[in-house]
Amino acid sequence: MKNVLLVLLLMLTCATAWAQEVNDGNQLLNRPADRTYDIILESGYLKVGVYENFPPYSYAVDGEPRGIDVELGRRIAKEMGVEFRVHWITPDENLGDDLRNNVWKGHYLAKQRLADVMMRVPYDKQYAYMQDSTGEYINEQVVLFGPYQQETWQIAYDPDKLESVKTVAVFQYHPIGVEIDTLPDFYLSSGLGGRLRDQVHHYRNVADAFAAMRRGEVSAVMGMRAEIDHELGKPDNDRFQLAGNGFPGIGKQVWDVGMAIKHTHRQLGYALEAIVDRLVRSGDLNRLFAGLELRYSVPQYYRKFLEPEALAQAAGE
Repeated sequence: MKNVLLVLLLMLTCATAWAQEVNDGNQLLNRPADRTYDIILESGYLKVGVYENFPPYSYAVDGEPRGIDVELGRRIAKEMGVEFRVHWITPDENLGDDLRNNVWKGHYLAKQRLADVMMRVPYDKQYAYMQDSTGEYINEQVVLFGPYQQETWQIAYDPDKLESVKTVAVFQYHPIGVEIDTLPDFYLSSGLGGRLRDQVHHYRNVADAFAAMRRGEVSAVMGMRAEIDHELGKPDNDRFQLAGNGFPGIGKQVWDVGMAIKHTHRQLGYALEAIVDRLVRSGDLNRLFAGLELRYSVPQYYRKFLEPEALAQAAGE
């Protein structure tokens, strides 16, 4: 009997040690530690997953994490009473790969490198409940929750080259820069029956596209609104202007951005969701964006049920 109790005690001790394991990769093929809500609080830190080299959302300056998603992660960690730790995400081929590698399973070469929560995930019910050919839910291992921002597409243009941009049809005759292999790339390259294709110039990122506009290679740049705002905030780009056009046929003109956790960590999700909800409703998130000279839009999720007064407070009006 004593031997049985000793074995059970050893198993319990090992299980506890495993759950509290915080090694980030010395033994790369180990199963990821199961960092539940209680273990996160006990450990004293929150690992927030953000995309690397993705200004203004998340990037590093002299080794220091910066960006709106980083600042939101810091605020969430502070509200929880724990330290903020960044988990840099290198984008894979698609969002599903990013969720698998950073939220619920881990990359096969670094299974312990998991974030407690991942930022900048589309809050999309259709994507969340997407099924494969056998009827299985593709994203059953993750929970998408906590919308904190509404994002949209935006064009900035050089007024020395264009009087205005009322429609994308103008780019039949004027070159426009886009980040390669993004939705703006596909949209403009196939738009108007392909008549814009020859005018679409490809760059590594939006910053490079703006550099090309400064050199006169393109007359405009298309990207996500926060990316465009971030570039327009730089002194070298102060002569460029925002376009007011729409994007017919683009699929999604606007979308909500939220977070993702492993499906077994719902208690953590409830805690994070409550924090983000307070930040949105109070207008603190709007002020967080304004502090970085970015425009903020309240997620569509809140627009469905907030009263006009509460919505105005969230929008900072």
